[in-house]
Amino acid sequence: MHLPLNALRAFEASARHLSFTRAASELNVTQTAISQHVKNLEDKLGAPLFRRLPRGLALTDEGIALLPVLAESFARIGHVLAQFGDGRVREVLTVGVVGTFAIGWLLPRLRDFQQAHPFVDFRLFTNNNRVDIAGEGLDYAIRFGDGAWHGTDAERLLAAPLSPVCSPGIAPLLRTPADLAGQTLLRSYRSDEWADWFAAAGIACPLIRGAVFDSSLTMAEAVAQGAGIALLPTRMFTRELQQGRLIRPFGLEITDGDYWLTRLKSKLPTTAMNAFRTWLLASVQA
Repeated sequence: MHLPLNALRAFEASARHLSFTRAASELNVTQTAISQHVKNLEDKLGAPLFRRLPRGLALTDEGIALLPVLAESFARIGHVLAQFGDGRVREVLTVGVVGTFAIGWLLPRLRDFQQAHPFVDFRLFTNNNRVDIAGEGLDYAIRFGDGAWHGTDAERLLAAPLSPVCSPGIAPLLRTPADLAGQTLLRSYRSDEWADWFAAAGIACPLIRGAVFDSSLTMAEAVAQGAGIALLPTRMFTRELQQGRLIRPFGLEITDGDYWLTRLKSKLPTTAMNAFRTWLLASVQA
């Protein structure tokens, strides 16, 4: 059965408002045009859709059945049309990012990506480096580690060397690495980092009893507020170091992992994924 789109649109608007007048105002046509469209639709269907009342309209059983189907259909059409931009359909790109990298590197550059690729509808989800790409429906995940995650392709982005960081108030107390032994040393969930750093410094690792954090961002804020000293990827905290909220007392650093761009091997790259990967790799190399 061929049903005119204008007639269907006229009925849907009239049914929502229960008024030909308000439907006409919404669709920018005359009330007579709306009434005629609805009458033509009723004739084609062979059933009345409205009961005309002295003070308005009421839906018949047939109208009640038709309205939700049309409302959903027009909403879906509108959603698809809204995805068009610059002559092409916008693509959703969903990326999970460890919070430290998101704040310290990606967000300051994200506008550049969006301006260069306006067809990408970018969705960013932060995490504490523990992520389920499949379960969370991610196209990519940027995370910290050794690049060995089961079932994923991983491309190295940036090194993330760790170095002790403290608050301005504690900095004068730290003249040599040995002075750290008398301070509160905050820990990440990777428990061997301090032991590795002290080994690189050539001194025994003291007993470490500081609080444990699952986020470098939270740990950095604790450091800034004087709660202790932490090993942090300092290149992700350039702004805080330049502002003087954080101090790097020693130049010695260790590398326990890098940042990686990862995706499921079973995931076929989309145009948006390829655009983001190309931009990201070029940006970190620059």
